[in-house]
Amino acid sequence: MRKIAIYGKGGIGKSTTTSNLSAALSNLGYKVMQIGCDPKADSTKNLMNGKFIPTVLDVMNEKGDDVNLSDIVFEGYNGVLCVEAGGPTPGVGCAGRGIIAAFEKLEELEAFETFKPDIVIYDVLGDVVCGGFSMPIRNGYAKDVYIVTSGEMMSMYAASNISMAVNQFKNRGYASLRGLILNAKNVEDEQNLVNKLANEIESEVFHYIPRDKLVQTSENDGKTVIEKDKNSYMGNIYLELAKKIVNE
Repeated sequence: MRKIAIYGKGGIGKSTTTSNLSAALSNLGYKVMQIGCDPKADSTKNLMNGKFIPTVLDVMNEKGDDVNLSDIVFEGYNGVLCVEAGGPTPGVGCAGRGIIAAFEKLEELEAFETFKPDIVIYDVLGDVVCGGFSMPIRNGYAKDVYIVTSGEMMSMYAASNISMAVNQFKNRGYASLRGLILNAKNVEDEQNLVNKLANEIESEVFHYIPRDKLVQTSENDGKTVIEKDKNSYMGNIYLELAKKIVNE
């Protein structure tokens, strides 16, 4: 089972990239589970026809110990298994704790043993890398980390912080940073800026995703690009990313 974590600053297109990657991997014949680790719980909605699924934390709060896998794992586009960790009401409680509780519940219910996915992808908010948000790169949850960034200053700043956190855990034998995924925002000299960042953090630009209106059009329909038009130019961009990750 391949275990991947995708980090990035909020609003950078991390969940869009992740859901298109999951959809692309499913089209390559892999059984994929995507776990959203963001309190907004919107990671998987484009795999679920634009619908928000119940979060692990909400179900736990509602049902206590009487939680079944069918309450928290949902089948989306092309068989992709979708999970949302969820989080507390904004301003109340620690969002990181929500991720920890969700992971513990998935382990308790033996989700991976039951569904036997080929690839598990954690979609993680990277504005902060505190205890809960670093869970996917601790204790063997994920081995490979990719960071989604653009050439915007705050996005690259977050990417730099995430890379430092990953390197801390790498030294303990946990996850390793495999590279940056440049999700273009058409910033001036963007590719050079992100290449420079990659050199500074001793990594590389693993894949380039150009800006294209088909991405937004697909999201407006509650779909990934892969579902809407996998044979399009952007569909091939995401399929190429999936193939590169599988072949690493």
